Amino acid sequence: MKETIYTLSENIEAPVFYGTNNANMNVLRNQFPQIQFSARGLSIKIHASEHDTAVFTAILKKAENFCLQNNTLEEKQLLEIIKGEQPFSVNNEQQILHGVNGKNIVARTENQRNLVKAYEENDLLFAIGPAGSGKTYTAIALAVRSLKNKEVKKIILSRPAVEAGEKLGFLPGDMKEKIDPYLQPLYDALQEMIPASKLKEHLEKGTIQIAPLAFMRGRTLNDAVIILDEAQNTTIPQMKMFLTRLGINARMIVTGDMTQIDLPLSQKSGLRDALEKLHGIKGIHIVHFAQKDIVRHRLVQKIVEAYEKKD
Repeated sequence: MKETIYTLSENIEAPVFYGTNNANMNVLRNQFPQIQFSARGLSIKIHASEHDTAVFTAILKKAENFCLQNNTLEEKQLLEIIKGEQPFSVNNEQQILHGVNGKNIVARTENQRNLVKAYEENDLLFAIGPAGSGKTYTAIALAVRSLKNKEVKKIILSRPAVEAGEKLGFLPGDMKEKIDPYLQPLYDALQEMIPASKLKEHLEKGTIQIAPLAFMRGRTLNDAVIILDEAQNTTIPQMKMFLTRLGINARMIVTGDMTQIDLPLSQKSGLRDALEKLHGIKGIHIVHFAQKDIVRHRLVQKIVEAYEKKD
């Protein structure tokens, strides 16, 4: 073990480099548990083996250069640097909208950008790919942007509550309390894009509606962006019912992961059926996300790869 002092450039803004509440430093601690370090001002004191110190300081140097060039260093960008990838910087083409506290909501990967481009040119989109690839998050960001730009009057977000099945009636609370746990990922994304008070107002007024798939029956949805998440868990009749809700001045985005079907083995996924039947129709576009699009913790990509190899 040896002690090394790494000194940041005097031109760098230390709070930006270290992250809000030292978030970037926590990322480094999680990724390099074998290295002990402490940061004060522009100095980072490192206690580690010679090899580990060399690797760690090389990461710090790349992160520092990126921060100097872009005046930003987010946790996801730091993770990309650690993985040896080209860190992502924001430009106008990749920017979708400004989220809560000025957070940039951006299309971070090639297929996320493909989804953004396809949204401008098609009324029905399918975003298919593994967990963590950002397909649902990007879809919701596009819907929120359309609402903010007054291109539509409402957003409809839906999921099939397959896990609940017939047991739903035995859960405590009213229907909203029974269903909300299955819809929570949609709330989570919205909370990053719309201030809490404004989101509450939208939900109360029905400008943003979050409901299980069964609640879509009998409706015609005009002037809206309609998103169906976890669509691999729809049956064929459910998918047909959902797709035929599309009204005037409306767009639909259907997201799903064909490796995570929770339906009985005897039942064909409505998403798989729709992809087979609707392929090649003008106005319908399919974006296939891949492992390279995964933007969660670096281990998520390895987990997905391991399961695919096993299967």
